[in-house]
Parts: sequence; C-alpha cells; structure tokens
Amino acid sequence: MEIISKIFLENKAWAADKTNMDREYFNKLALIQEPDFLWIGCSDSRVPANEITNTEPGEMFVHRNIANVVDLHDINLMSVMQYAVEYLKVKHIIVCGHYGCGGIKAAMSNDSFGNMDVWLKKIKDVHAKHASEVDGIINEEDRLKKMVELNVQAGVHKIQSSELIQANPSIIVHGWVYDLHDGILHRIAGGETI
Repeated sequence: MEIISKIFLENKAWAADKTNMDREYFNKLALIQEPDFLWIGCSDSRVPANEITNTEPGEMFVHRNIANVVDLHDINLMSVMQYAVEYLKVKHIIVCGHYGCGGIKAAMSNDSFGNMDVWLKKIKDVHAKHASEVDGIINEEDRLKKMVELNVQAGVHKIQSSELIQANPSIIVHGWVYDLHDGILHRIAGGETI
C-alpha cells in the first residue's frame, strides 16, 4: 500500500504546484472542456498523450487501447469519437502508435494470449493485407516498426471512411508514431504533408 500512498502524495504536490502558479487553475479547468484534439493511442504507460505533446489537461480528449487499434465496430471507440466530434467539436483526430509496441509484437507472433487474441486479430488482419511488404523485411525490429506504421495508417483510413467523419469533412485525421528511443513524434499518414 506504500506505492498507493505515494501516488496520493504526488497528486497533492502536483495540485499544489498548479495552484501556486495560478490560484484559479482548477476553477478554470472545471468550467469547460474545449479540446481541439482527439488522441487515439496505445494504452502503453510510456506513451502519455498530454506529456509527450506538452499539452495541458483540457487540451486533448484521449482514448487508449492495446496497440491503438481502430475498429469501427468498437462501441467504446465510436462513442468517444462521436462525443469528441459532435459535442466537443474537435478539429483534429490523431491516431498515434509507438515503436516498441507490445501489442504489435504479440500480434506478429504465433503465440496465444487468451482473450487478447480477439483484439490482436485486428492487427493480424493489417499484417495479412500487407504480408508481402512486411514479411520481406529481414530485421525483426524493422519489421515490427513497419507494422506499427501500417497499423496507424489502417486506423487513419478507417476513421476517414467512417460515417461520422464523412459527415464532418472539416476534421483532419492524422497518423503519427512516437519513438520511445528519442521521444519524438513522426508523421505517418493523414492530414499533413509527409
């Protein structure tokens, strides 16, 4: 329980720091949520959206799952997207993967992971679509990096083709990959010129 106590102590220190910098910080934060971005990222604890983009709470609406999979039949993801688009009026949707993703590595193996196999099948489907390109890469790390990128691209294309985005064409969908080794985001697909 010592580790839990530490979290609560750190929270109090963080809140005190924010209040010391701006006495009205939490009052302003509580009033309204107007993020410009919806971030669809991996659940990996090393990829915290606000921290790696240096954004403040309230600036980014976040949805995370294993390997940042975009599945248009996932009611959780689709509810988040609908809320972000229709109620929060986000202007950008970001699908962000990361190199060194355990979900991608698991999907590329022949191992069984129990209940996660259903989820990982979505990544296996991306691999099947691009098997000749991916399987031709000899170095395993490079092959996994390519799959991370292809998974992000697949997510971007699914979102762009969704009824929600088709009905809201001003929303820009971005595909990015975060590199754990240097902390830098890379543009892969979507709204930017690559």
